[in-house]
Amino acid sequence: MYHPAGMRRAGPILILLIGVVALIVNFFPGFQVPDPSAGDGQWRVVETKLGLDLEGGLRVEYQALPKDGQAPSPEAMGVIKDIVERRVNQEGVSEPVVVVQGSDRVVVELPGVTDVDAVRRLVGQTGRLDFVPLGTTPASTGQVLDLEANPPLFSGDQVESAAVGTDSQGSGLAVDFVLKSEGASLFADYTASHVGEYFAIALDGSVISAPVIRDAIPNGQVQISAGGIGGFPANEARELVTILKFGSLPFPIQELSSEQISATLGETFLNQSLLAGLIGIALVITFMLLYYRLPGVVAAFALIYYTLVVYAIFRLVPVTLTLAGIAGFVLSVGMAVDANILIFERMKEELRVGKSLPAAVEAGFNRAWNSILDSNVSSLITATILYAFGSSTIRGFALVLIIGVLVSMFSAIVVTRSIMRVMVRQEWARKASLYGLRDDEFVAMGATRPSGRRPVRADV
Repeated sequence: MYHPAGMRRAGPILILLIGVVALIVNFFPGFQVPDPSAGDGQWRVVETKLGLDLEGGLRVEYQALPKDGQAPSPEAMGVIKDIVERRVNQEGVSEPVVVVQGSDRVVVELPGVTDVDAVRRLVGQTGRLDFVPLGTTPASTGQVLDLEANPPLFSGDQVESAAVGTDSQGSGLAVDFVLKSEGASLFADYTASHVGEYFAIALDGSVISAPVIRDAIPNGQVQISAGGIGGFPANEARELVTILKFGSLPFPIQELSSEQISATLGETFLNQSLLAGLIGIALVITFMLLYYRLPGVVAAFALIYYTLVVYAIFRLVPVTLTLAGIAGFVLSVGMAVDANILIFERMKEELRVGKSLPAAVEAGFNRAWNSILDSNVSSLITATILYAFGSSTIRGFALVLIIGVLVSMFSAIVVTRSIMRVMVRQEWARKASLYGLRDDEFVAMGATRPSGRRPVRADV
């Protein structure tokens, strides 16, 4: 059963709890959180990640070379991009940017990286896909295998084709692939005598999948299923198919150029952007204080609270901050203030028609909610489209904007409302001048003003 009073009491507690967490994340040095991408219960230190344009780093350009007289197709370039991106991500590089340029170029940008030789060893190799017997020992995804201790049965060049299919023992997705004659023969002999044991598909020695052998596979037509109900998630099935088809780079690549990007220029831009943002926020707060008085003070606090929470989310996710991302954040600050303006104007209207101060506050929030929701949903739809189809720079801008819009809605509707509910019940806060109104427009004590209509009289 819904209890409004209980929700009102929970609001300040939630605001305080989120605020304390944000302060710890932002200002507690060495604060750590679990790292889902690393697995094995590892933790990472929370820190602010900066993009190449702010932190500096390494930019390397590669060219895909023809193979067997055939130039790389757009599909092949997409595969090269995916494989290169996966390789640099596995090395723990901070938010690499990998993009295809033209018909045969791949550009890799690595913020904070200075060792070009390490990148050459990581990216420039063609790569190796292996099928490795594991016996009765299972392996987890991402585990690095010792290929000397576990020699591969055959390599990825024995895969003839691969596709997403349907699990033969259920209704979920599975991955089907066909082996060439040599690989099919080796796999048939092995599976016939090792039913119930594990084998791994490894890319550059790192486990991609490690299924168990259910039955002997005599014809080279192999199916890998995730087991359980539902099978593979669609994205994991597609990724495994890509690895099976193109675990090795489909075309050799050569390095065309590499350059160190200095952080000096980025630091100058960052300082200028931060200064402009601070000036803009200061002007907005000044306007809110002068025009809305006491509600403006509440809005200023909510804006500071909003900034702390958004910055904490950036550090937790983590979001790589670029100049475009900072622009998205400044834009979301303006949208957060816009919601407060709608609420306060509605509140003034309610006071002018004779409602008490507490009732006017509630009505102001309720009447402004539809407008705030429509505006923010429109922004979220636009930002989602930009994130789904934009370039890396545009995606960074869109992600920051999405986070900012969501937090701004919480800031305006929960934070500002909770504080205003407390404020308007204080005796000192019941003054027309604190809300930018004249005394004749204001009812402070809860009584309702006459409506202006004459009472109906009846003659007997």
